[in-house]
Amino acid sequence: MKGEPVIAEEMLALLCCPETRQPLARATAAVVARLEERRAAGSLRNRGGQVIDAPIEAGLVRADGALFFPIRSGIPLLVLDEAVNVTAPC
Repeated sequence: MKGEPVIAEEMLALLCCPETRQPLARATAAVVARLEERRAAGSLRNRGGQVIDAPIEAGLVRADGALFFPIRSGIPLLVLDEAVNVTAPC
């Protein structure tokens, strides 16, 4: 993805969801695009309830595909309140 921060494979293999301990993977372009559409429409909120207004460029997705953890300034935000529900209706 354009502007995607580089996370070494070794580092990615160590990261896990803070809630379930499931492994994380890089979000696909399709997931990022879907979340960016919701953000542009003003309907994207994180689990903490805050409206997300910063563009969605990259992130990590939990193994079950339910949560997206954004990457900001090259740092994955592995805080549950910052996570976004991927499967939430638009």
